[in-house]
Amino acid sequence: MASMRNQGALSSSSTSSKRWVYDVFLSFRGKDTRNNFTDHSYIALKQKGIFTFRDNEGLERGKYISPELLKAIEKIKVCYCYSLKYASSTWCLDELAKMVECMKQMKTTVLPIFYDVDPSNVWKQKGTFAQALAKHEKRFKKNIEKVQTWRDALREVANLSGWHLQDK
Repeated sequence: MASMRNQGALSSSSTSSKRWVYDVFLSFRGKDTRNNFTDHSYIALKQKGIFTFRDNEGLERGKYISPELLKAIEKIKVCYCYSLKYASSTWCLDELAKMVECMKQMKTTVLPIFYDVDPSNVWKQKGTFAQALAKHEKRFKKNIEKVQTWRDALREVANLSGWHLQDK
């Protein structure tokens, strides 16, 4: 997968006992944060020697997340997720659901960053989150369980201690 070339192949771990391939997985809605907060975070983490995964190439819209990307999330130590229009992306929501699954299995830690969004809007699924989820319910009416999984994951992450940052 092209986006995995970012920092090296997932299978290239120098130590077989090392559980994680990446230290950090940046989950973000590209239109919201790619050219500002995400890029700044990525550069700062990289400068500190923190092995960070992010989607550089852009994922094809309307397609399912590849199994390789979901496997990458299983090999991450810490995951970040954030942004105002995050819930409008089924990619982001699938990533989030996988992160929560891994968190519950004690495989990873999710540290939410609520960038330019009130965490209560995520938890209560108000504003842009309500709008996005309503659209997803229409689109996935034959697979409403998928939307419910996303709703549950959003609430789970919104209940975690994290950072609430305003775009300034």
